[in-house]
Amino acid sequence: MPDPSSERLGVLVTRPREQAEELIELLNARGMNAIAFPVLEIVPQPNAAIETQAVREGPADITIFVSPNAVRHGLKYASGRIAAIGPGTAARIDAAGREVDIVPADGYDSEHLLAEPSLASMDGVRVRIVRGNGGRELLGRTLETRGAKVHYLEVYTRRLPASDAAVREAVERAWRRGGIDFVIAMSVQSLRNLESLLPVLKRDSLAGTVLVTPAARVLKELEQSYPGCAVVLADGPSAAHIADAIESAAQSRPS
Repeated sequence: MPDPSSERLGVLVTRPREQAEELIELLNARGMNAIAFPVLEIVPQPNAAIETQAVREGPADITIFVSPNAVRHGLKYASGRIAAIGPGTAARIDAAGREVDIVPADGYDSEHLLAEPSLASMDGVRVRIVRGNGGRELLGRTLETRGAKVHYLEVYTRRLPASDAAVREAVERAWRRGGIDFVIAMSVQSLRNLESLLPVLKRDSLAGTVLVTPAARVLKELEQSYPGCAVVLADGPSAAHIADAIESAAQSRPS
């Protein structure tokens, strides 16, 4: 991992390990000190369990993928028209050789997908939402109010990862001496998991750190959950969006 004791701008990358590499490389290339500290682990569900559920529910008229991980672990269960919650998810579907029929004109969340005209009238439409365990219910509930018959196919689990004691200690030392300037917070769960992995941290110890998130709804939750912390909204969830947001925030910070 990059040296947490570096004097460069320190960015704690909390994304799952398999999703963090591009962002870490980009941040380092821009002269920052990207510190990998995944606070979520993505674990695929057993194929047999997914297959059983998919067969039980039967084919869908529309299959919605809520994340790149949903595509990675569940694309084989797509039937009917394919919808993606945002461009990153759509790109993963395209790369796998499947065509995306519905994707938000802009935005990266359930609200923007629900605004698509093709999802306005859903009487009797069978919808399969491919996702991880739990998650938001807004998409499914709203489609049901529009007349759809919705079922979920949970193809992976998000869990707290095991962490190396030496890595934890290095991050704690960097934090105590002010070497963590930014923390990437893809979700409120990310921050809560970070607190679990680093019990020495308290919410008030985040006051000197800038939290960066790509989701407006997460930004609002972070502002309520971590009062006093600076929170920056990135234009999107891609590595470039996150890096741009950090650079812009760093330039506006008092010297």
